[in-house]
Amino acid sequence: MNTHLTRPVHAGRRRLTVPLVALALGAALALPACAASGSGALGPAPTVSAPRSQSPSPSTPPPTTKTPAPTPGTSASEGPTRTSPPRPPGQPPGTTSASPRPKDPGSPGKVHTFQLWFVRDGALAVTSRTRPWTPAVAHLAVTELVAGPSAVEAAAGMRSPIRTDTTFSIASYSRGVASIDLPSSFFAGGRTLARQRQAQVVYTLTQYPTFSKVEFRINGAGNMPVGRADYADLLPPIVVTSPHIGAAVTSPVTVSGTANVFEATVSIRILDASGAEIATAFTTATCGTGCRGSYSTAVRFAVGRTQPGTIQVYEVSAENGSRIHVVDIPVTLSP
Repeated sequence: MNTHLTRPVHAGRRRLTVPLVALALGAALALPACAASGSGALGPAPTVSAPRSQSPSPSTPPPTTKTPAPTPGTSASEGPTRTSPPRPPGQPPGTTSASPRPKDPGSPGKVHTFQLWFVRDGALAVTSRTRPWTPAVAHLAVTELVAGPSAVEAAAGMRSPIRTDTTFSIASYSRGVASIDLPSSFFAGGRTLARQRQAQVVYTLTQYPTFSKVEFRINGAGNMPVGRADYADLLPPIVVTSPHIGAAVTSPVTVSGTANVFEATVSIRILDASGAEIATAFTTATCGTGCRGSYSTAVRFAVGRTQPGTIQVYEVSAENGSRIHVVDIPVTLSP
């Protein structure tokens, strides 16, 4: 079986298998800043907000060493604990419920905005979702990831190598590592597709500070945990984290993301429904020419009516002045 997992097994992690376990994440959400290694800042952390008024891997089978059974009282959503949670009324002694969670009296009406990482033109690409708030934010993110791109995102070239019938099971969570059991089909199709799928999961889950790495496992046997740096080669020169594909924008619109471009210079232009250029701008990333840095700038534009448009982010070629590494973000422009 070609699993594309080659790192040594980490024995000793506690294992509790529950379907797409709900993960309560209470810590403040933030992502790393620019790093010389090339991984760099990868966009804003997900947010929780009030509702709007209107609306590496050669092909080697994984080791067969089994992870020891979990200690009672440990759940993937809560992290390792040394005491068992209270048993719900009517539950037989010696059993534990999957991820018991008290209701959050402050959650009704809140929404949660988070990132999803798909593939576009063979490289990683990010979009976002806004959904009703839930304590199980990682469960929500993985569920949406498996569901795949929206129709608008697919029309713009986004796709997901992950099958929509893929099942995930969080086997354990310990010290910032999420151990995920997956079917062997997840690693099928060759090394390129397997790495893309793994990168999608890693980048989507590690947007939360609770996770820094992911361990991929088949039937309880896994390999060394991996993080974003292990898949940094799958990032395109320019990543646009905001606005996302299909967003409705007004002037000024904030354009942000990360880039590894010549002299850190990121150029932007806005096109109206006819393709006419109605605004231009440029900004400087925090790192460039061999390292990835973050960028953000507000761009003003004017339109007489609501219409489809495109925000185009690109690098100007140092050789001939042409636009290269172009990223088109279809949006709706409003006055």
